[in-house]
Amino acid sequence: MTSPFGLLAELTYACPLHCAYCSNPLNLADYRDELSTAQWQRVLTEARELGVLQLHLSGGEPLQRRDIVEIVHSATDLGLYTNLITSALGLSRRRAEQLRAAGLGHVQISIQAAEAAESDRIAGTPSFERKLTAAHLVKELDWPLTLNVVLHRRNIDRVTDILRIAEELRADRVELANTQYYGWAWHNRSALLPSRPQIERAETTVRAARERLRERMEIVYVLPDYYGQYPKPCMGGWGQRQLTVAPNGDVLPCPAAHALPLPRASVHENSLAWIWEESPLFQRFRGTDWMPEPCRSCERRELDFGGCRCQAFQLTGDAARTDPVCHLSPDHGIVVEAVQAANEAARPREEELTPRPHPGRSV
Repeated sequence: MTSPFGLLAELTYACPLHCAYCSNPLNLADYRDELSTAQWQRVLTEARELGVLQLHLSGGEPLQRRDIVEIVHSATDLGLYTNLITSALGLSRRRAEQLRAAGLGHVQISIQAAEAAESDRIAGTPSFERKLTAAHLVKELDWPLTLNVVLHRRNIDRVTDILRIAEELRADRVELANTQYYGWAWHNRSALLPSRPQIERAETTVRAARERLRERMEIVYVLPDYYGQYPKPCMGGWGQRQLTVAPNGDVLPCPAAHALPLPRASVHENSLAWIWEESPLFQRFRGTDWMPEPCRSCERRELDFGGCRCQAFQLTGDAARTDPVCHLSPDHGIVVEAVQAANEAARPREEELTPRPHPGRSV
């Protein structure tokens, strides 16, 4: 059995933004009892002993944890490379300098659009100018800067402008990732899923930008699952490389697995090593023995591992079925219908989106 390479620590689901594409759980109230500083320090120690090398601090908004600097310092002492995934609201100069001194290695800032009015509308709160200020601060403090952009029907036609902003901010890396339809994004799928012409235009733009900026900026473009011929491997394979710890201490093979009807695993009850190596949750879809046809006899079974278990459950009600985005899946018609609807729909009205609610402040 391989050791996990990365740990996604979802420190809190509290967040100042209200993005309608958020993939956090719908039942945010269930996660208000967050792990304490000492409990997170124990989790990090166990993660390092298990073989984890990279720590990704996320949420919600991880900067809403008042102990974020202390957590980063503990991770640095353990030899973990730390990456902050943030809206940048709350990244004041004082907080940034404290995080730099604590050993934070990398900063990823979310960008919703290329101009203030649209960005603030998507985020549900005035934030665009504060994000730009924070990005300049990140570069001033000599951190590597990644800009994360979740693409959907409302902003995908502005990829050229988004990349212009990234270039002006001297970003080292840009992630243009189409929406994954879990949580609030699933609730808003009909208003978010782009059309095929939009996807094709974005791909053309990205190819040209990669060629022009190849010496200065890495550009990652993630196609929507619904438009792929084959599914993507879930986190590199279920329980293969990554694990997630939710704010309440639940441990998951991927961030969306809380929705699956599987036995719970929690750091309140077991060690991270036992959960990774022996828990029914992590064993359930690890490897290939669980696979049904057509996955079982497919030559790609150890490349995509049957696709996303959460997506299979979301679309079919059965987490053990072949991911319906695969064109070989007997359930592929579900995805075909969703894509057809997206291509037939006119641009949705703003009120058709349901914004993510505010779960309350963090500890």
